[in-house]
Amino acid sequence: MAIRNVTVIPARKRIGNSAKAEELPKLRVAAYCRVSTDSEEQATSYEAQIEHYTNYIKSNPEWELAGIFADEGITGTNTKKREEFNRMIEECMQGKIDMIITKSISRFARNTLDCLKYIRQLKEKNIPVYFEKENINTLDSKGEILLTIMASLAQQESQSLSQNVKLGLQYRYQQGKVQVNHNRFMGYTKDEEGNLIIVPEEAEIIKRIYREYLEGKSLVGIGRDLEKDGILTAAGKPRWRPETIKKILLNEKYIGDALLQKTFTVDFLTKKRVKNEGHVPQYYVENSHEAIIPKELFLQAQEELHRRSNIYTGADKNKRIYSSKYALSTITFCGDCGDIYRRVYWNIHGRKEFVWRCVTRIEQGPEVCKNRTVKEAELYDAVMTAINRLLAGGDNMIRILEENIHAIIGDTTEYKISEINTLLEEKQKELISLANKGKDFESLADEIEELREKRQTLLVEDASLSGENERINELIEFIRTNKYRTLLYDDTLVRKIIQNVTVYDDHFVICFKSGIEIKV
Repeated sequence: MAIRNVTVIPARKRIGNSAKAEELPKLRVAAYCRVSTDSEEQATSYEAQIEHYTNYIKSNPEWELAGIFADEGITGTNTKKREEFNRMIEECMQGKIDMIITKSISRFARNTLDCLKYIRQLKEKNIPVYFEKENINTLDSKGEILLTIMASLAQQESQSLSQNVKLGLQYRYQQGKVQVNHNRFMGYTKDEEGNLIIVPEEAEIIKRIYREYLEGKSLVGIGRDLEKDGILTAAGKPRWRPETIKKILLNEKYIGDALLQKTFTVDFLTKKRVKNEGHVPQYYVENSHEAIIPKELFLQAQEELHRRSNIYTGADKNKRIYSSKYALSTITFCGDCGDIYRRVYWNIHGRKEFVWRCVTRIEQGPEVCKNRTVKEAELYDAVMTAINRLLAGGDNMIRILEENIHAIIGDTTEYKISEINTLLEEKQKELISLANKGKDFESLADEIEELREKRQTLLVEDASLSGENERINELIEFIRTNKYRTLLYDDTLVRKIIQNVTVYDDHFVICFKSGIEIKV
């Protein structure tokens, strides 16, 4: 048997991308640059880095420039939004890059987890990353140990910076300084000093949304009409989603106030923000900027939002979906069981006809609710009979309505609200003082919350009275303008002045938004 002969071929270590099998004459070297702000000083740094690495790579005869990858104005705490960084990694995985050079670990990543993840991913492809400042090559034996230590320090630096930013924001909030991203905030822009100022043409859109909502239109209906008129959203999109309109109706900034710290950052690495539900303090700044919507109108919108989302009717208190397809939808009620009336088809001798029927009767039958089915023409006639009777009352009706206004003015809650505002101001100063001293302020925070709830209740009451006052004035003007005229049924008119209609076995009761009721 022949003697087995083994020849040892020594390894020749070569830095480079293992994704390519053939030997490369030169290392394809890429550089990664990043600046974290958009300031002029950093922009100069950004340009300088690009120039530096272009010359640096080209000056080495064994290297070949594989590209300069540069992200400008993007945070380094995570890599999700760093497009150039991600493109560079992708090219490494495709075998187009053999080595990466970057200024420092903090430029590459300030997150230990991300940093090590990508270093190891590149290491599998035999691709080193060289950090100039720390003089670390990740393919060296001591590279990963040093890297872990340095990346941890970079992460601590980022955490410290994040904490400083939070403290700065807290201080500004305590001073009542409002920071709003106005780029997607319809109705406002900022002046040279950073103050919110009204954009008149956009303010008209906001006023239209509030007006149409309080006149009975649904969120979907308002959006559909805005789209039809070619009006774009604050983001410049043609589609108006119901959620977008609802946010406008809920935004206190349209009355000149600002609730600060609605959300907060839970993790400085991921930058994840969540709704603030008592986790950190909030600050409510009144009269921080010029209002577009009167406070009374805003509070009426809040009441209407609450009403529409809580339509419970019938014996079983079933929740009903608000509909504004017809003016009398969800405001026509059954005098027997209290449920709403719905517009449906009724087949009479082979001929389809629109009628209104109690929803309980539709769903559970006449054994539960025996109230009648009303032909649409009869319902419309009843409503217009009530409106025309109101107009026929003329000056006498106007006098009754004016007496109602005087009664409402006597019930004003303005003095009580003023007292609570004074007390709130004192308590909030006390809270800031305790917080700055690091003392417990839990019980004081509870007192402030209770006072705010009381004030909100009074504001809603005051807005309700002001709204009622306004509706009476509108009705007075309507009577003066249309005195003694006979009007035909009109959905827009019904939305504007009718509060609700109740159907009984042998009559209707029509209630106007001014509070007046007429039996037909």
